[in-house]
Amino acid sequence: MLDFDEANKVRNDEELPLDALNQYLLANGLEEIKTVKQFSGGYSNLTYLIEADNISYVLRKPPKGAKDIKGGHDMAREFGILAALDKAGFKQIPKPLLLCENESIIGSIFYIMERVKGSILRAADAKGFLKEDNSALFKTLSEAICLNQVALHNIDIYETGLANIGKPEAYVERQVKGWHKRYLASQTDDISEMITVANWLEANIPESAKATLVHNDYKYDNLILNPENPKEILAILDWEMCTVGDPLMDLGTTLAYWVEFKDSDFGKAFNLSWLPGNLTRQEYADLYSAKSGRDVSNILFYYVFGLFKNAVIIQQIYARYKKGLTKDPRFAGLIEGVRVLSSKGKSSIKNGKMV
Repeated sequence: MLDFDEANKVRNDEELPLDALNQYLLANGLEEIKTVKQFSGGYSNLTYLIEADNISYVLRKPPKGAKDIKGGHDMAREFGILAALDKAGFKQIPKPLLLCENESIIGSIFYIMERVKGSILRAADAKGFLKEDNSALFKTLSEAICLNQVALHNIDIYETGLANIGKPEAYVERQVKGWHKRYLASQTDDISEMITVANWLEANIPESAKATLVHNDYKYDNLILNPENPKEILAILDWEMCTVGDPLMDLGTTLAYWVEFKDSDFGKAFNLSWLPGNLTRQEYADLYSAKSGRDVSNILFYYVFGLFKNAVIIQQIYARYKKGLTKDPRFAGLIEGVRVLSSKGKSSIKNGKMV
């Protein structure tokens, strides 16, 4: 049995104004909050456990300086996506409860959702799992994660009305060019590999496949698992980048997160996929192809794009840190991640396979 995910003490400079928050919550039919804790995982939006006498909620808000970054911190959009998924009958989400677009309440837009209590496997848990042989567990888990991604991409976005949350036309081209622009806007260091990879992507854009739901951040620590049956995924978290588009772009992002044992220590700090028993990146792609029927022969492009996009996200976070907009000490060394991911992208292009 896995441990339940627990929140911790709120980090310095990320506290919530409880009095103002409670006034708003009570006026909108929710219970008065008595304690506030913070979930430690994640490098992007901030997630809090807010507890009343009889119920617990989860609050999501953007970090300081997020207004400078387009897309990834849009709380109103994320709430709207959750509401659309809920309306469509999708069960693997926390139910959205309340959106506040009045920034004067706590200093930013935020929303409240139900708490789904379960297990979240974070990279920091690796040492605990290495104390004994958990290879069978991770084989089961990694296969279940892949099959669940296939199921996610099999949702009929037209029948459910979810097609309206994005613009699938020319999706791949817009993503490649858009993330290149985001990198240039947040660049702090001269990293030639980033430009090399960006140029290669723009020169090798494939035609977009038939559009599906695309989560865009699908990985171990965005999944809430049933502690007593870990292959059961209770909920998928972090929908802020969700849209509709080419499902292989979603697969590529997941594979870019999917660190293997031979990879650098930097990557291992962000995922548990390197632990014994997990599928390799190629095995994950092959299983996805076998169960979805989609051709993954050009997976290299999508993997390299995933590396580039993840590098840009890290660069954006690091740029906020450099500007003094966040004091989270975890961010101080993130520029190394940009170098690692862009180097992997360049090496993958050179070798013609995922490395």
